[in-house]
Amino acid sequence: MSTTALPKVAWIGLGIMGSPMAENLIKAGYSVTGYTLEQAKLDRLAAGGGTAAGSIAEAVRDADVVITMVPASPQVEAIAYGPDGILENAKSGALLIDMSSITPQTSVDLAEAAKDKGVRVLDAPVSGGEAGAIEAVLSIMVGGEQPDFDEARPLFEALGKTIVLCGPHGSGQTVKAANQLIVAVNIQACAEAVVFLEKSGVDLPAALDVLGGGLAGSTVLARKKDNFLKRDFKPGFRIDLHHKDMGIVTDAARTVGAALPVGAVVAQLVASLRAQGDGGLDHSALLRAVERLSGTKLED
Repeated sequence: MSTTALPKVAWIGLGIMGSPMAENLIKAGYSVTGYTLEQAKLDRLAAGGGTAAGSIAEAVRDADVVITMVPASPQVEAIAYGPDGILENAKSGALLIDMSSITPQTSVDLAEAAKDKGVRVLDAPVSGGEAGAIEAVLSIMVGGEQPDFDEARPLFEALGKTIVLCGPHGSGQTVKAANQLIVAVNIQACAEAVVFLEKSGVDLPAALDVLGGGLAGSTVLARKKDNFLKRDFKPGFRIDLHHKDMGIVTDAARTVGAALPVGAVVAQLVASLRAQGDGGLDHSALLRAVERLSGTKLED
């Protein structure tokens, strides 16, 4: 397929995840026009072969596909609605793909509002963190209509490896909430194991290597092992955002009557870490909370 046949893409939100994802679309031959609030990130997009827009309206006006990747539901609502938002300025027939992690209800409401404007919507949150975004190996969980999913699949294939339509609007967000529950509990378990191993005098790198090869192995352990060993908590996925996601999953679970006893405890541990000023760190910094509880002197 020639590049002229590819849809024109508008990308709104060029953060830790959004920037490399947009760049991967450019590498795949897509024409990408981007908008975000920070000029440096617009400059990065332009340097990578994209086009910087001065507003949401300018970015989406001629786009066949609009992709959004912003922190939470309030930001999605801010960029989608109102006279300067996506729905008022995107052309009829455009496909809006929201790849943010937000509440399932926000996605359902957005799809309903967009229908009145002739805009189709998919909720398509991702998992894989900054590394997965850079390497284009994200897991993409999608909610929406089958024809829209089929149309978007080539684009998703430039961003990720595991791409699944999970059900109607909001389903992608529900699966993402479950993903964040599993990841948080897994990180917490790994952090507790690290402190236990160190206080026991075990060779930590050797221990994590052998644990990674057995039933205790996980993508979390493989991806975050160096963070634990080096106490390197440069954000790939911030505690602030995981705190938001744990709020989403605990609220959604309460709505459907699902008990999350372990998840509720980990949600409180994430909230506690954030309250202690570590919200800007990577979620592997849950290790710091375990160290505090264990009386270990923290390395700043």
